[in-house]
Amino acid sequence: MDLTSYLPAVAQHGIITHPQALAAGLSARDIARLVVAGDWVRLRRSAYVDGDSYRALDPFREAPLLRIRAASLTMPRPVVFSHDSAAIILGLGVPDARASAIHVSRPERRATITSAGVVKHGALFRPDQVLEVSGLRVLDAARTALDMTRLHGLWPRMAACDAALRLGVTHADLEGAARPMVGWPFKHRVDRAVALADDGAETYLESLGRGLVHDLGVGHPQTQFGISDGTRTIWGDIRVGRHLFETDGKLKYFLEQQDMTPHHVLWEEKLRQDFIAGFKLGVSRITMHDCLAGRPAALRRLAREYAGTVARFGTDISDLAPYVVTSPRVTPRNLHSRHH
Repeated sequence: MDLTSYLPAVAQHGIITHPQALAAGLSARDIARLVVAGDWVRLRRSAYVDGDSYRALDPFREAPLLRIRAASLTMPRPVVFSHDSAAIILGLGVPDARASAIHVSRPERRATITSAGVVKHGALFRPDQVLEVSGLRVLDAARTALDMTRLHGLWPRMAACDAALRLGVTHADLEGAARPMVGWPFKHRVDRAVALADDGAETYLESLGRGLVHDLGVGHPQTQFGISDGTRTIWGDIRVGRHLFETDGKLKYFLEQQDMTPHHVLWEEKLRQDFIAGFKLGVSRITMHDCLAGRPAALRRLAREYAGTVARFGTDISDLAPYVVTSPRVTPRNLHSRHH
């Protein structure tokens, strides 16, 4: 059954609630039958969406956002979304949006509880930290980045702060949002993540990749390392010594090379690799799998590759001074979904 035949579903991003379906003439048995058949998908208790439409959504961005909208429609009172939910709404990136719970913050609460699939945080916030984004009330990027730092591991924490900087938040904004958190649990995590934040990371994957390089313990990574021979210029995602660490996501090639054939994409990548090698720089590739489930093996591989570069070329780059691009890279910020 096509949900577009129901006016509420059109006005609610394709979502219809249980009471609305009953008011439209369906019985509870009809609804259950539609869900079992896959014609409707149950987003959460008392909220449904057309099955084919839902299965066509981007599982990292559009589907999680629709689940957040379903929560907004079915909760008994207006809420302010925070943590992972706010990060999804704002585009800050989360460790795995497909599995992220719904998070809201309630300043009148003194504890965090989970009920009906919603994590309700008892945490104070100022009215000026609340934004409205596409009809959803959400904590702003600075506060959300810091909430993420208290919830997740170090590198996802740093990635959230990187993403906030990309949206125009400053280090001073992050520090200002952190000041009222003195005495809060995990405040030390906030301070560490803010100190490491770098707006040179253009995607969530680049941030996680930088965390992987930090864990190698080979030196402080530089983001967006540019080198040019006067004709061609390339930008490396991350550099330590004479070694570049490049983050690779599937959509990176689709978005940046979508007008090219696969053969042309491969050829361009080879030319880029040869250009880098011509400056006696080593290269490692980092994927999302390397940053998450494959982290131990990736660290061993990256350590070997970095050591190989050091053995061949050392670490000093003073000879590259005439070729290093000192002006900042000017480029549109890529969407966080580039890493999918």
